[in-house]
Amino acid sequence: MQRFAVGIEFCGMHYRGWQTQQPGVASVQETIEKVLSRVADQPISLHGAGRTDAGVHATNMVAHFDSNAIRSERGWLMGCNSQLPKDISIQWIKEMDHSFHARFKAQARRYRYVVYNHPVRPALLHKQVTHVYAPLDIEQMMLAAKKFEGTHNFESFRAAACQSNQPVRHVSHCRLIQHGQYLVLDIQADGFLHHMVRNIMGCLLEIGQGMYAADHIDSIFAAEDRKAAGVTAPADGLYFIHADYPEQFELPKLPLGPHWLNLPE
Repeated sequence: MQRFAVGIEFCGMHYRGWQTQQPGVASVQETIEKVLSRVADQPISLHGAGRTDAGVHATNMVAHFDSNAIRSERGWLMGCNSQLPKDISIQWIKEMDHSFHARFKAQARRYRYVVYNHPVRPALLHKQVTHVYAPLDIEQMMLAAKKFEGTHNFESFRAAACQSNQPVRHVSHCRLIQHGQYLVLDIQADGFLHHMVRNIMGCLLEIGQGMYAADHIDSIFAAEDRKAAGVTAPADGLYFIHADYPEQFELPKLPLGPHWLNLPE
């Protein structure tokens, strides 16, 4: 059995998230597994670096699979992409040592959440960004975003259905980037809870709309209660963009994605 790592780009609009669901419910994982199995002419199981919610996108979701099928890296890549739906694409594939595991060897995961702040809704960016028509206090939002950095109990920022054993996470960076009408939250952590990024963005948008000051984040943390935080932001603007692994694995480095993700920091 040979192990392969792959980098996957997908638009989550038509899927109920990354993870395989019950029969009849489209997921990104199951869609790719079916194609890999056809190319390999044997059943293939795919393991991802993380899970994404329904409607969430990815520019470089790292995953791995094992197979004893004899195929070149180009053969895997071209064979899969010729059969995958147009909203899923394997960007790269690399033969790996069996010590590599897409989930358990990931040291950090990084997301970006994109807001298009303009009085008129966009058409070409439909379901690719979250549209906010009201003016936002960007300065207060930037101050609030920095409060998420460090090690915190994120109990107030996870969904009721979250299955994680404990809510403490270390956020290595959380910053807001403004570029014209685009506002991007860039956040990296050792792990994320269910709806964590979307709940953080929901609170930041409330602060941006003048409902609270930046210090409101402190009281939300102190409450350790989901009811203390704001609404969950839509899935449309959320992208899984990167997972960090030890340098020994030498995984490809890719751009962050489309122009609305590749904004100067």
